[in-house]
Amino acid sequence: MVNFGFAIDNRKCIGCHACTVACKSEHDVPVGVNRTHVKYIETGTYPDSNREFSVHRCNHCEDAPCTTICPTTALFTRSDGIVDFDDDRCIGCKSCMQACPYDALYINPNTGTAAKCNYCAHRIENSYEPACVIVCPVEAIVSGDLDDPNSSLSQLIAEHDTKVRKPESGTVPNVYYLDTSDEMLNPLATDKPAAGMWSEQAAGVGHYAKYAQERLGAADEHSMIVQLALDLKAKEANPRDQAIIRDVAAKLADTSSEAKRAYDAPSKGILWGWEVSAYIWTKGIAAGTYMVAMMLWLSGQLDMTDLWLPVTGVGLGFLAITGVLLIMDLDRPERFLYVMLRPNWNSWLVKGAYILAAYGGILFLSAVLVLFKPTDYLLYLEYMAYAGIPIAALTGVYTAWLLQQAKGRSWSRDGWLPAKFLVETAAIGGATLAVLHGLLVSGGVAPILVGAVALLVILRHGHHVIEKPQLEPLL
Repeated sequence: MVNFGFAIDNRKCIGCHACTVACKSEHDVPVGVNRTHVKYIETGTYPDSNREFSVHRCNHCEDAPCTTICPTTALFTRSDGIVDFDDDRCIGCKSCMQACPYDALYINPNTGTAAKCNYCAHRIENSYEPACVIVCPVEAIVSGDLDDPNSSLSQLIAEHDTKVRKPESGTVPNVYYLDTSDEMLNPLATDKPAAGMWSEQAAGVGHYAKYAQERLGAADEHSMIVQLALDLKAKEANPRDQAIIRDVAAKLADTSSEAKRAYDAPSKGILWGWEVSAYIWTKGIAAGTYMVAMMLWLSGQLDMTDLWLPVTGVGLGFLAITGVLLIMDLDRPERFLYVMLRPNWNSWLVKGAYILAAYGGILFLSAVLVLFKPTDYLLYLEYMAYAGIPIAALTGVYTAWLLQQAKGRSWSRDGWLPAKFLVETAAIGGATLAVLHGLLVSGGVAPILVGAVALLVILRHGHHVIEKPQLEPLL
């Protein structure tokens, strides 16, 4: 068996970007996104300073989380170890980008589909080496078969101490680095500069390319205003105050750690934004309201006489909104049915889609029973409740398992996430039920206010849970 991989020799790399340009040319990669790129860091203090270069790209992992989370098998591992992708299956859900610990994927702004380094598979199949290997003027990029002990790649790795990026992620990456520093491989060891080569793209590239004109010139507006105010003040002040102001400005400008990041690829921004935050909230209302109401009804603590239609109606309405939000978040929304028609059963996006469909069926049948009231309809509703409660719980919780598949984010390290989602679903359901009960049954103002405040608090918390982990640097 063949198992392709790379070695990046940092002893030789001169940071010329020939590999980046060759890759762009070979694959017609749009401006602003890269399949391979060169990162620069600087260490020390002049004149005892040093600049290090390193090539970053897809690591063609043996246990690639992007292939597990992809709902349509648009990303897959070939028999030769190359992790490749199929544009025709991709729905643009961006889950693969959340799963990759190496930030190797991007959304092609021209096609709305995910892309990355695919080891120049079309060249390999014709016995050519990848384009980046061919053009490197110092042969700092070495490709080959990791399972062949006689290959130049295997011998190079065997003869030298090597490192891989984020071994703790458990992905078993197949890109090895020779003579590189921990600061280069650790994204937290260096700060991304506030201004520089890519500051105009601070809000993200690829998926956000369609918003480029709206973001033009807005990248670091606050810092620019502060800097301008300091400059104007310095011009008006006496010499002593000028020195103090310029000293403060210099300290504000130099807030990075000892190792400084001098050049890097632009950020991809927050990939799952308000649509996903809102979808978790609407899904929680749809699932939690029915779940809590049925548990109280079956235990004899709630009279559902005036609440059957409101509870099922709220469930169906917010489940429909959930579906709309999920489709809105896709970069190829017209392909949303691929999740169910071309499923990858390892992905919780697929499992979640079928759970949502099953829960929608429970709500629909319950609503039909309530509207037409056939003989013994309450008995049928009871049977539906016994099936509906666990399905409603799964509806509220499955997103936690999806987030845990996102190995590139801190969600994957939170073992309590499913329990938190279950508690939050019950809390959202209880708050919504309190509002409904206050409006339609008791007429009390207190439960309405309490429920409304609880919903607002949970909404804000859900927004924080989704967006904060996406601000953590991966490169």
